[in-house]
Amino acid sequence: MEYAGTTRSPESLGHILQQARLLSRLTQCEFANRLDTTQRHIWELETNKSSIAMLRLLPYLVDCDMTLTATIARMGDRND
Repeated sequence: MEYAGTTRSPESLGHILQQARLLSRLTQCEFANRLDTTQRHIWELETNKSSIAMLRLLPYLVDCDMTLTATIARMGDRND
């Protein structure tokens, strides 16, 4: 089963990222270890502590009438 979400804001993107992590049954620390980053970085992404890239990307999407769509595949559905 897959879940899809669309975003035009850092808040909704953070929520989608959090939902994907939770569906994978990972804590922020576990996910950070997989990505070779810190738990704080994961927390910042999920709670709208936007990076420069996000602050630049999302207004660009809005100005161009674009929407970012993310599809979350549950762990058993992925083709890893």
